Amino acid sequence: MEIIIRKTDKINYYQTENLTREAFWNLYRSGCDEHLVLHQLRESNSYVEELDLIAIYEGEIIGHVISTKAHVIDTENKEHEVLCVGPIAILPEFQNKGIGTKLLDFSISVAGKLGYTGMILFGNPDYYHRFGFRNAQEFGITTKEGLNFEPFMVLELQEIGIEKINGKFYEAKAFTINEKELDKFEKKFPEKIKGKPKIDLNIL
Repeated sequence: MEIIIRKTDKINYYQTENLTREAFWNLYRSGCDEHLVLHQLRESNSYVEELDLIAIYEGEIIGHVISTKAHVIDTENKEHEVLCVGPIAILPEFQNKGIGTKLLDFSISVAGKLGYTGMILFGNPDYYHRFGFRNAQEFGITTKEGLNFEPFMVLELQEIGIEKINGKFYEAKAFTINEKELDKFEKKFPEKIKGKPKIDLNIL
């Protein structure tokens, strides 16, 4: 498959939000909220235009990934800027074809060239380890609640960078969802039926 990866234009915002909705619908919960997270990230101060990326196949947008500014606050209350990865979404009919790998590899390359020290995400370790992501505990980084677990991972982007940062990770406030706003936002998209989650988060 010949895949083109490029920055997302504003005219593609709705389409990528709907794509994200299709990819996450009933995946981890009944319905989804990742498309609203994407929308809110684009309107936030955490937005990085160069890291809002789409994958195109035969003129159709089939995948999307975004990484946004986040920070780690160390024990001296000093703030260190990092990136938070996600959501990353592939249309269901194009999943398991390497599209997500191409998108993430491209995103990692761009992030490194932009000078960011590291990327942090919550995801399936079996998938993200292949890109070099490691348990955040190895870097002395915890969640804002002070926790560590396997799906909480860090990728070092510079030779001397994130390994010197120890502290708590804080993602953008745009990741916080208001249920009333979600209900309102849902009306912009084709009607879908909420169902039983396909993946149990407890196994990740």
